[in-house]
Parts: sequence; structure tokens; C-alpha cells
Amino acid sequence: MDALFHDLLHPDVSILEKVIRPILVYLFLIVSLRLAGKRELAQLNPFDLVVLMTLSNTVQNAIIGNDNSLLGGLIGAATLLVVNYVVVRFLYSHESIDRIIEGDPELLIENGVLQAGQLKKELITTTELEEAAHKQGFSSLDEIERAVIEPGGTLTFVAKKPPREEIQYQEILRRLNLIAQDIEALRR
Repeated sequence: MDALFHDLLHPDVSILEKVIRPILVYLFLIVSLRLAGKRELAQLNPFDLVVLMTLSNTVQNAIIGNDNSLLGGLIGAATLLVVNYVVVRFLYSHESIDRIIEGDPELLIENGVLQAGQLKKELITTTELEEAAHKQGFSSLDEIERAVIEPGGTLTFVAKKPPREEIQYQEILRRLNLIAQDIEALRR
């Protein structure tokens, strides 16, 4: 029974090392994901998903070291949660630093024109952009006035508005139909 409690509660490395390791891995992952681009955060294809899943397993040993104790794992997890809480709270009150870390929104379609250079920079294919547009109810990219990839990787689409003349024309047709209906009703 003593061996069980020893294995569960006795970390094989110092507690200070248990705290420093997750902090360093956290900082590495934040910088790496930022350099990888916004697409890695929200617009995952199967390859990206596999990389993110194996990434967590890859850095596991860097976080816990040679320690497989319950207490060691809990210290590592608690450190990650505390560091994330502190970073999020800090960035909330420092927007300029947050913008540097998260980046700025990028226009992928502007005035109805596909921005090929931005798509290439963000590693988003036209097919992937079309799929995202379909998910938001657009039948084609021709219906989109503006598309933006947000700092968190979310794609935002704004529909094209018909020209003012088209709106006026449709309104005139609607009113003519109403007048025709009224005339038909009077004839009866």
C-alpha cells in the first residue's frame, strides 16, 4: 500500500521543475501556433487536426519529464491552467499586446474580389473558402462582398448588396403588382 501512495503522490522531479516545464511548453506553443497562421486555429483540414492531436502527445513528456505520479501530473495541469488564466487576463487589459500576439484580421475577399495573395499567405485554398461560405449559407463566392479571417481563425462573410437601381426596380415591380391586383379586384 505504501508503494501505491508513493507512486501516486511522490513526484520524481522537483516541484519547481514541474512548474517551469509547463510554462516553457505553453510559451513555445503560443509562439508556434501564432507563426503557423490563423488557419491552424479554426479552419482545420484533416492534416492540421492530426498535427494538433499529435502535438499534445509530443509535448507531454516535456511537461511532465520522467514523472508519472498523479501529483506530478496535477501540478503540470494546474500550472498550465494558471498560466493560461494569467495570460488571458493580462491580454484582456492590454489590447495592443493582444493584437501583436493574435494578429489582425485579414481580408480574403474585398469589394467582391478574391485576394489571392492573402489566401496564399493564410494557406487557404479557394475550395476551403467556398466550403466555409457554403456553411454560412452562400451558394458561391460571387455572392460575397467581403470575407475576413479573424485573429482567432474564424471566417466572416458579408453578402453583396444589390445596387440601388436594382432595389428601386424591384420596388417598382412590387408596387405595379399591387396596383394590378387592386384593378383586378375592382373589375370583379
